[in-house]
Formats: sequence, C-alpha cells, structure tokens
Amino acid sequence: MNKILKILPFFLLTILSCKGQDKEPSDFIPEGYVEFEKYYGDLNKDGLKDCVLIIKKTDTTNIVTNRFDKKVDRNRRGIVVLFKNEEGYQLADKNYNCFSSENEDGGVYFPPDLWIEIKNEKLCVHYGYGRYGYWEYTFRFQNSNFELIGYDSSSNRGPVANTVTSINFLTKKKLVKENTNENAEGGDETFKETWNTIEIENLIKLSEIKDFDELDMYNY
Repeated sequence: MNKILKILPFFLLTILSCKGQDKEPSDFIPEGYVEFEKYYGDLNKDGLKDCVLIIKKTDTTNIVTNRFDKKVDRNRRGIVVLFKNEEGYQLADKNYNCFSSENEDGGVYFPPDLWIEIKNEKLCVHYGYGRYGYWEYTFRFQNSNFELIGYDSSSNRGPVANTVTSINFLTKKKLVKENTNENAEGGDETFKETWNTIEIENLIKLSEIKDFDELDMYNY
C-alpha cells in the first residue's frame, strides 16, 4: 500500500501533464469571448494543420441601436493563432481586440468583410470592399512572433483596378501601379509602375496592433 501511495502522485502528475498538452482550439478562447470564425492551415512548415481563431467579445453594453433603429453587436473581435503538434495545440500568438465589429457603420456603403487566409505558410488578414477593391496584410512567424512582411491593396471602380499597391517590408520596396487607360472595362487596364524605397526600422508585430483600422500604409 505504501508503495502505491508513493507512486500515485507521479502517476497523477503524468496524467495532468498530458492533459495540459492535449488542448483543443476552444480551450484558448478567453473568458468573455466566443468563437466567431475558425481557419486551418500550415503556418510553420511542419506539415500539420495549425488553427487561427477569430474571437468576439460578449459585452452586452456594446449591443446598441444603430441609425436604422436596429440592434447590432458592436463588440470588437480578436485573433488567436495556434500551432498544432502531436499532443494538441499550443499558443503561437494572440491579439484579443485588434479588429472592429462586423456591424460597424459603413456610411453609404457596407463595412468591409474581414477574413483570414493561410497561403504559403503565411497568415493573411484580408479585407474585401466589394466593387471598391480590397486590402491585405501578410504576416510570417519569425523571431517568436507573427510579423508584418507584406501589404497589398487594390482601389477599384467596379471591375476596373484604378490603383494597385504592393509593399514588401523585408526588401523595403513599394510598388504602385496606376491605370492610365480611361476606357478600361476590367482586365484591359494599362498600368504605369512606380517603385520606391520605404523606411522602416522594426517590423510590425501582430500582437502589438491596437486597431487594424488605424494601420496607415500610406505612411510608407
């Protein structure tokens, strides 16, 4: 009996240790938040499907009446990035409050649609703005953080791309393409290309972005 009592603590510790590693994505949702969307894909080149959670706060004081007399949820959203391993998932990066609500007032147009894409082991935060174009932020895991390495956008008039911008923060190069074909109907644009060198000392970290809506790429 004494021998059993001696090994019991070690046995329980082993079970708890294994349980602590065998985590599911839902285990990383902080209190006061719910899952909004979930994406899978390899983000660290190990062949395993990592997970990206978009989470949303559940503060009832942020449920308000908009200008159309409709109740809308204006709680902000955040992101949790998880790496998959053989035991489950582990936290790679997080930012609980960096995205505005999907119910923000878009003025004369609807607010942009936010979605996540995982492409070539990179995390892409994409905003679609219908016929007006899009903008996208590309992050890569390096230096123990997801860092902003690229930005792409297109300012459109319906199917016609008026201005296309691409910034590579690693090479510190910026390309702006402006359509010079005033009669373009889409796909037949004629672009004038302008290259510039940008100034940046430290790459922007995903975890340190207070608000994506305030990221001004025109400064580069």
